[in-house]
Amino acid sequence: MSQLNKFKRYTITSALPYANGPLHIGHLAGAYLPADIFVRYLRLMKKDVVYICGSDEHGAAITIKAKKEGTTPQAIIDKYHNQIKNSFEEFGIAFDIYHRTSSAIHHDLSQEFFLNLYEKGEFIEKYSEQYYDEDFDQFLADRYITGTCPVCSYDKAYGDQCENCGTSLNPTDLIDPISTISNKKPVLKPTKHWYLPLDKYQPWLEKWIDEKEGEWKVNVFGQCRSWLKSGLQPRSMTRDLDWGIDVPLEEAKGKKLYVWMDAPIGYISATKQWAIDKGKDWQQYWKKQANTEDDACLMHFIGKDNIVFHCIIFPAILKAHGDYILPQNVPANEFLNLEGDKLSTSRNHAVWLHEYLEEFPGKQDELRYVLTSILPETSDSEFTWKDYQARVNNELVAILGNYVNRVMILMHKYYEGKVESDGAIIELTDAKVNDELGGYYDELGKNLETYRFRAALQSVMDMARLGNRYLTEQEPWKTIKSDPAAAKIALHNSLILIGHLATCLQPFLPATATKIFGMLNVDAVTFDQEMEFANGHQLNPAALLFEKVEDEVIDIQIQKLADKKAASAVVQQPIVAPAKANITFDEFVGLDIRTGTILTAEKVAKTKKLLKLTIDTGIDQRTVVSGIAEHYEPEAIIGKQVSILVNLEPREIKGIMSQGMILMAENAEGKLSFVAPADEMPNGSVIR
Repeated sequence: MSQLNKFKRYTITSALPYANGPLHIGHLAGAYLPADIFVRYLRLMKKDVVYICGSDEHGAAITIKAKKEGTTPQAIIDKYHNQIKNSFEEFGIAFDIYHRTSSAIHHDLSQEFFLNLYEKGEFIEKYSEQYYDEDFDQFLADRYITGTCPVCSYDKAYGDQCENCGTSLNPTDLIDPISTISNKKPVLKPTKHWYLPLDKYQPWLEKWIDEKEGEWKVNVFGQCRSWLKSGLQPRSMTRDLDWGIDVPLEEAKGKKLYVWMDAPIGYISATKQWAIDKGKDWQQYWKKQANTEDDACLMHFIGKDNIVFHCIIFPAILKAHGDYILPQNVPANEFLNLEGDKLSTSRNHAVWLHEYLEEFPGKQDELRYVLTSILPETSDSEFTWKDYQARVNNELVAILGNYVNRVMILMHKYYEGKVESDGAIIELTDAKVNDELGGYYDELGKNLETYRFRAALQSVMDMARLGNRYLTEQEPWKTIKSDPAAAKIALHNSLILIGHLATCLQPFLPATATKIFGMLNVDAVTFDQEMEFANGHQLNPAALLFEKVEDEVIDIQIQKLADKKAASAVVQQPIVAPAKANITFDEFVGLDIRTGTILTAEKVAKTKKLLKLTIDTGIDQRTVVSGIAEHYEPEAIIGKQVSILVNLEPREIKGIMSQGMILMAENAEGKLSFVAPADEMPNGSVIR
């Protein structure tokens, strides 16, 4: 608990969801459920905390979706802001405010930030050639350009980052860039922008992040160190877009702020609006105070794809401004997969939150429990409907719900639901149970304060197991005749345990905790309050907390995903990568492609997709790094004949000098297959 006493107040944020589509369970597991659990815990500890979120409503994706749907950007953001906000509320995510980056207060604050840095001379102003889509008559945002990564040769890298090897990129770094709007090659046009010199802040960032080692999660710290090791470059804080926040300079008419400059500032503008609504001082939650001990603790809960923006770019912006506190922690989660495949909004392979709420009414806590049990805290995890069923039936129903129901039924059966004793107060009297319970409280606090929410939830479930075990050992249904006093004590102790369960369930299963407090006929309590009953206290009737999930319900959900996958396959089947621009015959014959054989293969350390190959090219034996580890096991491809581009300029990938590229075919679903001669050929045979 001592960690919480370091700060007088807490500012907790969850990543602003992009208002161009609904929420799915991967979003919940990444940024919202962990933060909600932590915030509810802080409130139970009576801490001064504000929990901030809102819709991210700017950027090229909004305008593109509006064009495709024949509507306006405002209509798109209004539709999805309301849907997302309603889904959060129904699911029980307890934001203090859910705001919008389209609000006037946010536009004003974002422009103030930009002008603050501009007037301090923090920006580098320069002309550069940027990609322009001639068909759509617009410059392209980084994420709307894809191409081949110059580092690992992954051919679906984005203009700002390769998701295969994690390298930070500029769009002009890509090989064979393609506009994702028109599927055509964009052209380069000169334009002026204002750049934040991240390289200037690299020494400070290195020192600041090094201080977080052992405190930040290993996956977050490791990704930050990897970015810094690659070397930071100036990043443009403005864009040529027609939707977003105007750059507040006369010479920048028609330009907008980079969405990753304005979106994190949305946390601050939302806090300002909350403070106005509640009569608070927002600066106490964001700005440095005269006494550093009065500073708030700022924490960002995000998914791993947003680590660089929250751990490097936004801290650099805050540092450059000078008046604001920096994040103490960024407990980012990895990705949640679904039924053996990656969650995909484009392929509709997802469990959408609004659909779950419609199809499973009143079962928010069941989903909260399952997702908390499998949170991708330091590595990717997987949701399956069969696992959902098993956890609900075997844990919530059989352990937690069963314990509460047994005790409540027995209390009403033997005592008509009245808690009576010789003393004025009924409290826990079994010393052994009390000691074990105290141990679970200690584990719960330690796990919650180190963002190990899966383990924390298990500590609470262990309390339920303790209760079941105690009740079974005491057998009050037998001793009620032979030793009525012992039976009453056992049931009273069990009631106290149920009260503790309800208290500790509040961060995880708030609706269930409310139901239990309702049956006990007591107000919800915080962690520093004693759980006890007054003599003569009347309990409310028993009620089932959870229902068993039947096979038919799960079969429907599994079939629903299969139908979506089949429909997506039908739609995607005709789609092939767009033809690239014509090349000359001389350019073609300049490619030296030959047959080769893989002699050795091994995984590249600390990567998921890269294999280090030794290939006999007939000319020599050379090392090639290839992004095929998710498709082939190393030992399975030794001896495989391949086609290899041998005159590709060598590149260093993860510290390994790669001397060529093997040719792979890829279908619409992303499956890779070797391009090789139908008949075995001598190594070094030229492919024409």
